[in-house]
Amino acid sequence: MEWSWPPRGRFADALVAGAVGAFVLGSTVLSTTHGDVGVVSWLLVGTASAALYHRRRHPVAVAAYTLLACALYYPLTGPGSPIMLTFMAAMFGAGETGRLWVAAGFGTLAFGFVVVGEAASERRHLDDVSLFLLFGWLVASVAVGGVVRTRRAYLREAQRAAATGERLRIARELHDALGHDLSLINVQASAALRRMDKGDTAPQRDALAAVKDASGRGLKELRRTLGVLRQVDEPAPLAPPAGLAALPDLLDRSRQAGLAVHGSVTGAVREVPPSVDVAAYRIVQEALTNVTRHASASRVDVSVAYREREVEVRVADDGRGPNGGGAGSGILGMTERATSVGGTLDTGPGDDGGFRVLARLPLGGAS
Repeated sequence: MEWSWPPRGRFADALVAGAVGAFVLGSTVLSTTHGDVGVVSWLLVGTASAALYHRRRHPVAVAAYTLLACALYYPLTGPGSPIMLTFMAAMFGAGETGRLWVAAGFGTLAFGFVVVGEAASERRHLDDVSLFLLFGWLVASVAVGGVVRTRRAYLREAQRAAATGERLRIARELHDALGHDLSLINVQASAALRRMDKGDTAPQRDALAAVKDASGRGLKELRRTLGVLRQVDEPAPLAPPAGLAALPDLLDRSRQAGLAVHGSVTGAVREVPPSVDVAAYRIVQEALTNVTRHASASRVDVSVAYREREVEVRVADDGRGPNGGGAGSGILGMTERATSVGGTLDTGPGDDGGFRVLARLPLGGAS
């Protein structure tokens, strides 16, 4: 049995059974002045209370037994014991485990027994107000059990949604980070092969050095991103994600791929929210990756403008744009990046031909 707080599992079951049993047994002892309590009555009280330990694993059987114990106890002894509480706890367990209709059926049956018993008795044991209160307690036992079950299901679904969102975030991080470096590796390796075919071996060292650097960065990024999947009791990796301050290095790596990359910054450079900082960097990175893969461009202009309430990022090339002119997964990923922080992303033909990516990211983040 696992001992923890708040109580869970069998510990919680034992705690409920013990608390209800102690109250019912104690009240029964105090009420012995109303009549003699025989061995059978004590046995019914004790076993009904003990049965609550199994109320979640065998809810129907426990509800049936506690109802039977109540049906036998009161005719044998009288109204001196609150043994009915064991039945209410059993109905709560049935509702908690999803047997709402079963619990409602047992509750209706129990109330019917009480009404018939009162009608057949020579004197009233419960007045109308007490009958109404008993009906309310029976209904509440089932309803609260159902509410607890619904709340737990909601919390589980919320945890699943959070886990799914985290997996999507990790996948996006891997796509953005590795896609860029792998594209550079592909370009440099292709260039080296072409030079070898032409017998020009001199530039091969530079191309292979660029491949080595890009692959090393890719592996580091992979380790950093996958580090969040470690178990919580392990030390967490990691350097902060790259942001706008790392743009010069990103542009240098693109230049190694043969692109003439020109960068510019306007406005007062200042610290921006981390989510906006990462989103801006990843959008530029993905845009450069698309240029490297698809655009057949020779020049790329990257500009970052710090405005009063937003950061504007613009990437424009002189190539032919995305394959087929459609929105591929790269553009969709950039759009998700922008909207996740409350911004917008516009893509289309550039002012001088080629293709343009324009992101406007509010400094306040997503609202």
